[in-house]
Amino acid sequence: MIPELTADNRRFWTGGADGRLHVPYCERCARWVLPPEAECPRCDGALGERAVSGEGTVFTYTVNRHPFNPAVPSPYVVAIVELAEQADLRVATNIVDCEHDSVTIGMPVTVRFEAQPSSGETVYVPVFAPLGATS
Repeated sequence: MIPELTADNRRFWTGGADGRLHVPYCERCARWVLPPEAECPRCDGALGERAVSGEGTVFTYTVNRHPFNPAVPSPYVVAIVELAEQADLRVATNIVDCEHDSVTIGMPVTVRFEAQPSSGETVYVPVFAPLGATS
């Protein structure tokens, strides 16, 4: 499910068109911010955006075996990935391009994007695959 695009989150959801994950960044306190917000939750500073490396590790995960959405074949992995740029910079995502039972906490992963239509625009949903996996 794609959230409604707003001025605060549009770059995060559409930035994958260039193959990079764009994350809000506060110049004032040098913090990355996810989920995207209007201003920095730490210092109330204005947020810009920067592309991150797209690499991280699986912080936690679950394997969904129940077919909640008929368009999404089960089982599938829902994970929280901690991005390499900041210890508490985490994104909810899916793990792809591997067997669901091979996912582990601490597994190194890298971002991929799945293009999806949303209200007349294309959004690029960030998903993650094991580092070194080929799609």
